[in-house]
Amino acid sequence: MKIWNRARSAIAGAAVLLLALNACGSNPATGQQSLLGMSEDQEVQVSKQEHPKILAEFGGEYKDPEVQSYISSLGELLAKTSERPDLPWKFTVLDTPQVNAFALPGGYIYITRGLLALASNEAEVASVLAHEIGHVAARHSAQRQGRSTLVGLGAALAGILTGSGEIAQIGNAIGTGYVQKFSRDQELQADTLGVRYMARANYDPEAAVSFLRKMQGETRLRALEAGKDPEEAEQINWMSSHPRTADRVEQAIENAGGKKVSNPIVEQDIYFSKIDGLVYGDDPDQGVVRGRTFIHPALRFEFEVPRGFQVINQPNQVLAQAREGDGLISFGQAKVTGSLRNWFLDHPKAQFEEVERIDVNGMDGATGVTQGAVNGQKADLRVVLIRYDEDTVYQFIFATPPGQDRYSRAFRETTYSFRKLSRSEASGFEPQRVEIVTVRSGDTVESLARRMKGEDKLAEERFRLLNGLDENDRLRPGQKVKIVI
Repeated sequence: MKIWNRARSAIAGAAVLLLALNACGSNPATGQQSLLGMSEDQEVQVSKQEHPKILAEFGGEYKDPEVQSYISSLGELLAKTSERPDLPWKFTVLDTPQVNAFALPGGYIYITRGLLALASNEAEVASVLAHEIGHVAARHSAQRQGRSTLVGLGAALAGILTGSGEIAQIGNAIGTGYVQKFSRDQELQADTLGVRYMARANYDPEAAVSFLRKMQGETRLRALEAGKDPEEAEQINWMSSHPRTADRVEQAIENAGGKKVSNPIVEQDIYFSKIDGLVYGDDPDQGVVRGRTFIHPALRFEFEVPRGFQVINQPNQVLAQAREGDGLISFGQAKVTGSLRNWFLDHPKAQFEEVERIDVNGMDGATGVTQGAVNGQKADLRVVLIRYDEDTVYQFIFATPPGQDRYSRAFRETTYSFRKLSRSEASGFEPQRVEIVTVRSGDTVESLARRMKGEDKLAEERFRLLNGLDENDRLRPGQKVKIVI
């Protein structure tokens, strides 16, 4: 019984509550008359208010001033070619391995280091920025806000509600959903505007098509990593909130008048010089996933999820979902003082049963069961509290459909796998990084993929994806490529 399928396609962001402004106006980018969801001043205010929340949800700004400055310069160049050049545009690289990008109504645009690692040149990154600028210029988010408030997508991913503020945090902690899927017409409009801005800045609009194919390849790779059918997998990435096809992007290029650019800017060499050394995948400061094991070197703990569960590492919590979609785990820090057992017995909103004290590898703990809901459907919940030290309590929430006990033993094993790491065990974790190398005579896809650090069973597929190579593509001496070390 797959009761949480939407979890695979949820996109994290920042929830906002906005007032509608019932005034008509002509959109400067599209020329259309519409009810504006908010005034321009309101749009800007939203960006300023939500910016700190988004940073908190996505691990903050990526700590490389040169990369931040580089992306800001690209974004500002493109924004100046739009119909709203005077917005206080702000471009931020987020420190997360997710492949994603999104925008707030007032011109604050976000792109992740995971997306930068996937792109192969400046033009591809420009295509993403131009598309997001198109959504802002067309006031798509602002118009939508005039009709309703945004639905929390954290609830789509976890959505466990019991009336308990603490337990409801499982949904909110992963990001409560600023970004939603745009309509097909809005996507085509943003693509058409993006093509316009790229052409004005002298970038080749066809880069949008090449990057779209990379996104489709990224979805396939993530599915293979999770042991899922690539044809059925949904992923948390840019494609989830921007459902597009190569044909529709080509249509947008046609809508924009073809927009053929003479001597277009591609700039692979400059781009490669900027991302050489870029952190790839999980940053140890935010915890790392090694197969089924989650390790947090900085906080010095680890635990293992059951077989068949996919781990999703977020800055404020860790989620794991069963491949069949009928089991969910949330792990994070809990605000609990005093007796852990009494927290269950005296809880003001949730009624717990089977409450008992437990010992987890020498740490005091307690557990209890209650009922709740996941995506509006009833679920059985087991909550586990573990006191790590005097000031820190961690919490597991295990969720299954009512009456199902197939994961009981697995959840118990996950609980008792939680342990403290010694200083020596926690030391020595270094992030993986993108390295730019020059192909030498005799180098092949297979030989360069073997240089990838770690036991990566999909190293060859990853190498081809990072470098936009098809199965039949061959390397040539002198060619620059990306590897992960």
